[in-house]
Amino acid sequence: MDLLNTLVDKGLRRELPTREEALAVLATSDDDLLDVVAAAGKVRRQWFGRRVKLNYLVNLKSGLCPEDCSYCSQRLGSKAGILKYTWLKPDEASKAAAAGVAGGAKRVCLVASGRGPTDRDVDRVTQTIEAIKEQNEGVEVCACLGLLSDGQADRLRSAGADAYNHNLNTSEETYGAITTTHTYADRVETVQQAQAAGLSACSGLIAGMGESDKDLVDVVFALRDLDPDSVPVNFLIPFEGTPLAKEWNLTPQRCLRILAMVRFVCPDVEVRLAGGREVHLRSMQPLALHLVNSIFLGDYLTSEGQAGQTDLDMIADAGFEVEGQGTTTLPRHRADALGGGGCGSQGAPEAAGATGCGSHGGGGGCGSHEASGGGCGPCGGHGEPEPATVAVAGAGAGAGESVPAGAARTDLVAVRRRGAGTDLAPNA
Repeated sequence: MDLLNTLVDKGLRRELPTREEALAVLATSDDDLLDVVAAAGKVRRQWFGRRVKLNYLVNLKSGLCPEDCSYCSQRLGSKAGILKYTWLKPDEASKAAAAGVAGGAKRVCLVASGRGPTDRDVDRVTQTIEAIKEQNEGVEVCACLGLLSDGQADRLRSAGADAYNHNLNTSEETYGAITTTHTYADRVETVQQAQAAGLSACSGLIAGMGESDKDLVDVVFALRDLDPDSVPVNFLIPFEGTPLAKEWNLTPQRCLRILAMVRFVCPDVEVRLAGGREVHLRSMQPLALHLVNSIFLGDYLTSEGQAGQTDLDMIADAGFEVEGQGTTTLPRHRADALGGGGCGSQGAPEAAGATGCGSHGGGGGCGSHEASGGGCGPCGGHGEPEPATVAVAGAGAGAGESVPAGAARTDLVAVRRRGAGTDLAPNA
């Protein structure tokens, strides 16, 4: 297919495709899907080889966010039965982070719900960063605390933060229909503040909120213009009790096309498969590893992910390898631009083979809106030992039952009841 040959050539040269070409990827047929994956996979391997970076979320503060992001289970007015608790103490957060690092995570993402941090909140997070860094040598720390005020990004950087996440989520044109308590411009400004402070910027999107192909292309091109080092791609999990509870419009095939489009537009960027992959990609998750070079390990902010060992087995079975602590994630030209080789860098590869750097809750979500679980505030509360399945629009399926193509898979949506904020061991 001429389109795919053109996109591969451009991706290997780090040349931006046209909007028409990006739209054409989303419009390809299911018959051409494996060709699309194979083409985008060539670009992925050129810049990242067969390495998969593992990231681990620690939800520092969960529930009761004052923002009204329609996708978020922690939003103002949400009736989702999620865990709610106030700030974890630094030692509690460090213990949670250690579980992810032990499972192979190279980056720990510290997320807190809310519009944005107070200066006192930044003090809390800086103490947490210091505790994690002291106990886990070489680990990267990404903060995701919402909209930043002047000077806060510099303070986080001084405390040892490597990166800051704040997602654009959707196109500027449709942003007001998703959130009214802050603006698209507010989000752009926060990403730029992080970059100005020398933090590696992480900013991505949520697909499946009823957006058009044009909206998806617009937000990915806007991200390309912002030039973050990592782009998390979330797929909406429609939690009951949120305005988007009935938005079950993604198929595994569409998810793969979206990921391929992102890879073609952002060829040399860390593309991270984030919230919703288990719900929407399901058994086709291994194919996505040919498109992305980064995933979250285990659970998300307010929803459960698949078992951490299952993630590791999936990576190995698909012929990929977990990226080690001594390997630089980003290609050399991007790592060098960050200074000192970039996040977790030790000399980055210019292309594959050489060895060598997401929120969308009202304020939180480090790369993972976790499909509507990302980012918002206080109240104690430990969860029950058994996972709670969230009933959402449409019928789910029990074990052994087949589900019609395109049907809502509510059986795959479970509220997180373990890990941070509970007395139970995390899923890592």
